[in-house]
Amino acid sequence: MFEAFFLTIFIQDRFNNIIAMEDGMLKYRRILLKLSGESLAGDDGYGINAAMLDRYAEEIREARDMGAEIALVIGGGNIFRGVSEAAANMDRVQADYMGMLATVINALAFQDALERKGIYTRLQTAIKMEQMAEPFIRRRAIRHLEKGRVVIFGAGTGNPYFTTDTAASLRAIEIEADVIIKGTRVDGVYDSDPEKNPHAEFFPKISYLDVIRKNLRVMDMTAITLCQENVLPIVVMNMNEKGNFTRLLRGEKVGSLVQTEGA
Repeated sequence: MFEAFFLTIFIQDRFNNIIAMEDGMLKYRRILLKLSGESLAGDDGYGINAAMLDRYAEEIREARDMGAEIALVIGGGNIFRGVSEAAANMDRVQADYMGMLATVINALAFQDALERKGIYTRLQTAIKMEQMAEPFIRRRAIRHLEKGRVVIFGAGTGNPYFTTDTAASLRAIEIEADVIIKGTRVDGVYDSDPEKNPHAEFFPKISYLDVIRKNLRVMDMTAITLCQENVLPIVVMNMNEKGNFTRLLRGEKVGSLVQTEGA
């Protein structure tokens, strides 16, 4: 009996050492991943593509198994785009609340995809929806991350006139993330759209100020300013290329890094 007890302790210690080694290998340990709603639509253009959802969930599972603490913010463009013409004539505040609800739909879909892969999750929303999500509470979100749960933030900031980019920056700062990773379908930051301009210049590293000066569409101005003031780096990368996410966490050069000038 005692042999079995000490064998169990030994195995647990070895397991903890392996996890510690994995954590030590990570360049970024606590991250906030920002995905657009359109990324979930895949080639469909709108709605939720099950194959894309599963692919992203698998990438997150692999990163979490490496020891990363992961929070998510997902846009709502794949759902809200379908009513955008009607929204054009709406009151701005009303339209923004509709967009927030679209992000919650995506968050619920993502939560289901992650849990089907055996990942514990928590969904927190900026607008109270107790039947399906926790209200956003900073300390609780951090505790979930420490316990290895993936935390999904829905409904933006809960305020109109703010984008999900700004919500991502705000939540990343609040949970003390090491980085914001913005997953896109291009390889990083360019001076123009590389899908339309084959000669677009790629920036492997760029400062917040240059992003603002060059009017590059990395994130909206409020989000960039928040990151700049709180010295929070942003990595823009191609989330559709398999393995990019985990390679980035291991410290490989993937995507474009936005940080303080001269850093």
